[in-house]
Amino acid sequence: MALPLSTLRGRFRGELSDSAAERARASADASFVLGRAEAVAWPNDVDDVVTLVLWAREHRVPLTARGGGTSLDGESVPLHGGVVVDFARWTDVAPVDPVVGTVRVGPGVVNRALHDQLTPSGRFFPPNPGSWRSCSIGGNLATNASGPRSFRYGSTRRWVHSADVVLGTGERVTLGPSTAKRSLGPDLLDLVVGSEGTLGLVTSVTLRLATLPARRTGVVVPVGAIEPLAPLVVDLASRPSLRISAVEYVDARVAEALRQRPGARLPGTGPLVLLEVESDGEESEGRALEELDATLRKLAVSEPASVVADADRLWTLRGEAGAILDGASGRRIREDVAVPVRLVDRLLSDLRRISVDFGVELYVYGHLGQGNLHPNVVVDPESPKGTAVRRAIYDVAASLGGTVSGEHGVGSRKREFVPRELGPVGVRLLRGWKSLCDPDGILNPGKLLPDLGPATPSRGPSPSAGAVARTPPE
Repeated sequence: MALPLSTLRGRFRGELSDSAAERARASADASFVLGRAEAVAWPNDVDDVVTLVLWAREHRVPLTARGGGTSLDGESVPLHGGVVVDFARWTDVAPVDPVVGTVRVGPGVVNRALHDQLTPSGRFFPPNPGSWRSCSIGGNLATNASGPRSFRYGSTRRWVHSADVVLGTGERVTLGPSTAKRSLGPDLLDLVVGSEGTLGLVTSVTLRLATLPARRTGVVVPVGAIEPLAPLVVDLASRPSLRISAVEYVDARVAEALRQRPGARLPGTGPLVLLEVESDGEESEGRALEELDATLRKLAVSEPASVVADADRLWTLRGEAGAILDGASGRRIREDVAVPVRLVDRLLSDLRRISVDFGVELYVYGHLGQGNLHPNVVVDPESPKGTAVRRAIYDVAASLGGTVSGEHGVGSRKREFVPRELGPVGVRLLRGWKSLCDPDGILNPGKLLPDLGPATPSRGPSPSAGAVARTPPE
């Protein structure tokens, strides 16, 4: 059944398109998951978002939010058709609140652009995913994204102060306080962070900010055949005087690919550990680097480390790993498992075993300091072999007390594995929240949990749409 767009055009003031080009663009993201967008909507304001949700409820049309389109598990792909709600134009950034240390931004603001805009204020938003040059703040919130600096600063959840949301009922709600702090029952904001657009459409986010260090220095450490790696992480983490904010890993194959990039100048010939050291100036930087050098020598790191004056250059290079592999190997499995740090060497060993058992090429990089690795396996992700490899990776993570997703989210790829990790009670609780926030199942169906509402809303009037967004008498 065709979308009843004619019934929306007179009520929706933003832009609508059902052109083949826009539908094709909105049907894919950075994953290898393909959807079927029937139209794309660019709302002008929150009233437009409410109008769109009420119309979608009335006609049982799926809505899928989209920002930068960088999601890696199909989170922004419309699996069941409907309208893609594109927030890429919502890029307003309010002045920084210098007292509370927050900034209010639109969901379409690009992570790196926000970083650059905040720099003159002496503050920054810590999460810096590898895709930070193109991913949006709304997407960071939707997947609870992180990045290299999560070793010191944690993931997006820690840095979201409040959010304005339009629920699947069409109701507006502000989650989180307008004050510096609040103690008023459970934090409902936490339910939205990481919910992948299945509970509501985020229209504004107030972010907490950290103080920008005077210097951020990148350090590239050739680790050769040094194993285990976990003791290196533990030793570095136990030295707060080093002020290390990132501990990353790239295996020998990924490191060699990065060395080929113009201006890379990466040392060694094997795997690398990438660090970020924060300091208050040249003198404190010098002391930290001297202590780090002594620590690495004690840990039997024989090759000299290389210093990158601007750590952001290093993270931009590291963020190109996915694009490099796109060109070198094409379609592949890109995973995001995490285990307790003390078991990260067992994870690496088991990943290599999987590579041998299935006869597939393996590339590994990720956030060593948090036990969160991204195994990239060269196999068609839609093939039976690809499915078996993915299941083997998830089984290994589960056996080590880990998770199927450290930062990329669940999307459509990992839904069947969520109940094993959360358990039946956890799934039931999330299903209950879904039914309260999106009773018709119109928001991003087919994502996150296997049984969150119907697989796809059936077209036709919603039995509950007539009661949408009515305020009860006081």
